[in-house]
Amino acid sequence: MTFETELVLGIISLAVILFFTEKFTVDTVAIGVMVLFMLLGILDLKEGLAGFANSATITVAAMFVISQAIFKTGILDQVSLYLGNQAKKSDTRLILSLMLTSGILSAFINDTAVVALLMPAVIQISQKNQIPPSKLLMPLSFGALMGGICTLLGTSTNILVSGIAEKAGLPAFGVFEMSAMGLVFLAAGILYMVTVGRWLLPSRNPNVDLGDSYDLGSYLVEVSITEDYEQLHEPVIKQKIFKDGETKALQIVREDGSRIKVYPNTVVLQGDVIRITADQKNLDRLKKINGVKIKAELDWTPETTASEDEKIFEAIVTPNSFLVNESIKSISFRKLFEQVLVIGIRHRKGLLDKLIASSSLKAGDVLLLRANEESIQSIQRSEDLLLISGRKIGNLNKLQVILTLGILALVIGLAAFGVFPITLSATAGALVMVMLRAITPDEAYKAIDWKVIFMLAGVLSMGAALEKTGGATVIGEGVLQLFGEYGPQIVLSAIFGLTFLLTNVMSNNATAALLAPIAISIAATLDVEARPFLMAVTFAASLSFMTPMGYQTNTMIYNPGNYRFTDYVKVGTPLNILFWIIASICIPIFFPF
Repeated sequence: MTFETELVLGIISLAVILFFTEKFTVDTVAIGVMVLFMLLGILDLKEGLAGFANSATITVAAMFVISQAIFKTGILDQVSLYLGNQAKKSDTRLILSLMLTSGILSAFINDTAVVALLMPAVIQISQKNQIPPSKLLMPLSFGALMGGICTLLGTSTNILVSGIAEKAGLPAFGVFEMSAMGLVFLAAGILYMVTVGRWLLPSRNPNVDLGDSYDLGSYLVEVSITEDYEQLHEPVIKQKIFKDGETKALQIVREDGSRIKVYPNTVVLQGDVIRITADQKNLDRLKKINGVKIKAELDWTPETTASEDEKIFEAIVTPNSFLVNESIKSISFRKLFEQVLVIGIRHRKGLLDKLIASSSLKAGDVLLLRANEESIQSIQRSEDLLLISGRKIGNLNKLQVILTLGILALVIGLAAFGVFPITLSATAGALVMVMLRAITPDEAYKAIDWKVIFMLAGVLSMGAALEKTGGATVIGEGVLQLFGEYGPQIVLSAIFGLTFLLTNVMSNNATAALLAPIAISIAATLDVEARPFLMAVTFAASLSFMTPMGYQTNTMIYNPGNYRFTDYVKVGTPLNILFWIIASICIPIFFPF
């Protein structure tokens, strides 16, 4: 092994650690590694920046635009109404319909966006039918992941591996080449979730309030005590605001900045900021108590609310939001989102370290917002926050539905029949949608998840460095030393297992970009077709069920579903093992060596 190879493997190992620890965002790490490779002379300028011109990167960007144009039609809102009707029949029927719907949609449009559009409806369905959201949101996410591997367009990972194969001189993936094997996974996954998985899913139902919002449970809220409060100097155990048992005091911040843990005999003083957990039905009651002010970025007073028609809404921080790792105070939330006021954050570990306004937001955090119907539209238009209560179903634009679905069908058809490469047909489709005003140029630019684009460009440089320095061959030889004597099917099984273990703790695209060149190298050494090994990497990289951070959709449902880390392990581990067995047996059948 040369020094250059060792250096590349060392840098990539450091990148994997950073991916795992999430000290920096995935795109930051990927671009950092790309720049480092060029600075060290491992890749020249053209090789290092080749990821930005890669067919996979361009295709993914075009599909973001096409997906957004489809969402604008309002067709997914009609799907939500269909799911509501299924809920009236049976829980099993609902889970089946939910997974089939999210799976079919995710086969052609971005799976993260599918979950984002369907999640508010699923939460509403859970409330109306008294089904814990924890019973529904995991099937929604898992169904989307399974559907995403049914076509080339399902996820950016599929397109990425296809691009890597093409660059290595192998044929690019066909649009429906993955479909038969993908449908086997989808069918097996649905069967598992409506039988074994259904009983493993937690039945963790938060307090339900049948008001305007879906009440996802307790929030961390801060109230300040003024001189007008009638129970000054009385202990907490005698305070009327805590006697209902649903509003609990966690910590008191005195005027001098000292933090005091709350005990029954702790007295309440003027100027105290009491950090409480409360559900929504108690917040309006607290607001009416003389001498109690609910704090947020600003105190909740008549001067800081726009009008009397303000309501309480809930919104989730999306995985790619610019709000992640930012504080409410540092971004001037109220100005940024047009008079929308943050009054609470869904209670989670670590929030007691700082005041709410200074706490760093995390992907999946649920914010409790105070706004009127007009102001909340700034949230509904945002890609950084997903409104999960109070969201209005838009009107169906039939002309736009026909137009956008027609263009999507044309994009798929031209690529499937080999008339044009998928990169060209997808880019042309996105351009036509803009020209026909199905989506405006500004909306098209906003629809592209630039973090994903930069991340793809960065991780492609890792694969290029592995190939150029022989690192892929070195790792491939190591895998063959362990499993090569048992034949290519066992080697394929090992690759699939390694991929799904890595993708549960780091980015699926990064995992695919690292392992696809190794899979090609292993196939060359064994003198067999590379296709089955590449498919093993492609499928396994997107089948991430064991952790909440394994895939963006798993992160999105974590807080709204009231899940714990162990829930993913309990439900997802048997599913991943089942898919591992299926893949080891079936991939060589569909894609012979």
